[in-house]
Amino acid sequence: MTLSGAPAVEVVPPGGGESAAILGFGAVFKLYSRDNNGEVAIVEHPFAVGTITAPHRHTREDEHSIVLEGEIGFRSDADEVVLGPGGYITKPRGQMHAMWNAGTVPGRIIEVITPGGFENYFRELSELLGSVKPASGVKLHATPEFADLAARYGLTYGDPDWFDDVVVRYGLTPPPHLVTRH
Repeated sequence: MTLSGAPAVEVVPPGGGESAAILGFGAVFKLYSRDNNGEVAIVEHPFAVGTITAPHRHTREDEHSIVLEGEIGFRSDADEVVLGPGGYITKPRGQMHAMWNAGTVPGRIIEVITPGGFENYFRELSELLGSVKPASGVKLHATPEFADLAARYGLTYGDPDWFDDVVVRYGLTPPPHLVTRH
């Protein structure tokens, strides 16, 4: 017996799910919020060695991350930690945060996003990265297209004072959309 209006059972086999490429930081969609009344989304993120996400702040959702493989670093405002398989962290909305591969092998996390809806940002970002070519000397995140996408999802990007230190300490490559293209 099922409850009226209850979401259907969703099954994603190991290795399953649609994916989007985001320059070293991918997204594999495991559970869409459209399938559960917008309550939650689950996205798997593979991290190539040397990858760090752009520092950003969510205004609408919290992210709960579980490390599956490798060593993943997390910085959320003043708190920093590196976690291995089985490690868990919550990144609350309103805090500037970034994640990176802190190890020497590819890493992978599961991201539980509450409420759901933000999973669609990853697909749109992947499409944007493949289509928008900023003018010489302009960072992608400074383009109107990038600003519009971030605003639609209540997301702000920042340049916290800890970012360069994390990049240097872990030998990371900053996301290309934060680097001026010539």
